[in-house]
Amino acid sequence: MREEIRTLLKFLSPGKNVLGFLGVLLVLAVAMCAVLAPYVAPHNPYKVNLAERLRPPSWAHPFGTDELGRDVLSRVLLGTRISLQASVVIIALSLILGTGIGTVGALAGGWVDDVLMRLTDSFLAFPYLVFAMLVSAVLGPNLTNAMLAISITWWPWYARLARGQILSIKNQLYVEAARAIGVEGMRLFFRYFFRNAFSPLIVQATLDVGYAVLLASSLSFVGLGAQPPTPEWGRMVADGRQYLLSYWWVPIFPGLAIFVTVLGFNLIGDAIRDFADPRTRR
Repeated sequence: MREEIRTLLKFLSPGKNVLGFLGVLLVLAVAMCAVLAPYVAPHNPYKVNLAERLRPPSWAHPFGTDELGRDVLSRVLLGTRISLQASVVIIALSLILGTGIGTVGALAGGWVDDVLMRLTDSFLAFPYLVFAMLVSAVLGPNLTNAMLAISITWWPWYARLARGQILSIKNQLYVEAARAIGVEGMRLFFRYFFRNAFSPLIVQATLDVGYAVLLASSLSFVGLGAQPPTPEWGRMVADGRQYLLSYWWVPIFPGLAIFVTVLGFNLIGDAIRDFADPRTRR
């Protein structure tokens, strides 16, 4: 594992993969903003100051102020933490649920596999954004319910991927040899199945972090995610869209934060996918 990580880091160096290295820099910058947001934010992101409302970018407020006089930079920085936490929770829940269902179906086979895969197909039949909006509207508009709604719509992709990986490993000669020498149960699963199916799932999860940020922001934008005064990027864009022509900085800067975050994770995901393919790696 250490050797693979070392090789991956070399693959993401500027000399090997410029776009992958750029993605690493962007994600590291976003992660540092999320960690340090409460300490580096120049102002209280929740403080209303109507005397300072809709001020353009300046030394005092580098990203300007919004319609309530709140510092946009401080709110964007705190929104970094909120958006990343939401995306990590969404991917973790989807990955655990989808991998569990796909693995059980592949290993059990028969009617169990048929039932689980038809259940998966029924979820895949709905457009995921519309389905997430429906679930979020039923549960109630807040960020926690939005994360749960997105997870409910996203797990089938991981179920399909995990099932395909387990089925491809199930009949390999090294698995048959392990069974022949008495390796069974959890030891067989973790040493031969999970370990070999893990890489594609991680690649897919890395690619999906950016999309999770985008989808969570989309739900907040239409009023089904984070609610005011939470400084979530999608909510900030929604609140500032009416000021786009006159006070462009209010929606533009949180929109740029979404763009940079999604771009960074997509570049890293593409690089890891190329690394996982021996032909591309060469």
